[in-house]
Amino acid sequence: MMTDMLRAVILGIVEGVTEFLPVSSTGHLLLAERFFNLGEGDFWKSFAILIQLGAILAILALYFVKLWRVALGMFTNPDDRRFVIGVLVAFLPAVVIGLIAGKYIKEFLFNPWVVCFTLIVGGAILLWVDQLDLKVYEDDATRFPLLMYFWIGVAQCLAMIPGVSRSGASIVAAMLLGADKRSAAEFSFFLAIPTMVGAFAYDFYKNRGDFTTDNLSVIAVGFVVSFITAMIVVRAFLNFVTRRGFTFFAWWRVIVGTLGLIALAMGR
Repeated sequence: MMTDMLRAVILGIVEGVTEFLPVSSTGHLLLAERFFNLGEGDFWKSFAILIQLGAILAILALYFVKLWRVALGMFTNPDDRRFVIGVLVAFLPAVVIGLIAGKYIKEFLFNPWVVCFTLIVGGAILLWVDQLDLKVYEDDATRFPLLMYFWIGVAQCLAMIPGVSRSGASIVAAMLLGADKRSAAEFSFFLAIPTMVGAFAYDFYKNRGDFTTDNLSVIAVGFVVSFITAMIVVRAFLNFVTRRGFTFFAWWRVIVGTLGLIALAMGR
């Protein structure tokens, strides 16, 4: 029988690898729970949310110099202040939709059938976008127009449906609006900070009674594994998509979604 610590390590790796790739970390975690019995019970559902903070800290570590400069300059530098406002503008739609529909989305859409279908559809969209001859107007994620930040935030709301991918939705939207691949990916990282910290804080407060001294050590293991894995993946991802685009991730989604549908149809 699999120990809790081993589950924490595996789920931490899944979270760290998939959180910032356009493949849906939530979708992969749900499928891992269903097909490999890695996350049964309320604690493990909260665990999947809580270890996202490890992945977020990886972004803070990797972009510490840039983010620290923005934090220091947002009261004196108009460009830095505008970027902070832009992130908040992009974050706002997710807050509104989450408060209005979050409960119903979790109740009706958090199931493996939805995940598999959305993985396949999202993969097809990535393949389509990768083949488009898009004109690039923006190559700095901190200098997008404010209206562009808003529409990226609206697109991110689609990722409340498991399997869509938060990073995938925001990257595709940014590219369709004129960003190059690298800056689109980088802004998806920056937007993840308030989005995932908010989800972490809400889930931790709501389920704080489920956490004991024993399972805090399990969360710590998942947190550290998620942090280390995300650090490695983010660096590799930016270089990879700049050179080769999103075709690999699109086909990964299609294959995982198809295999999942086959397994579900066979009664797994």
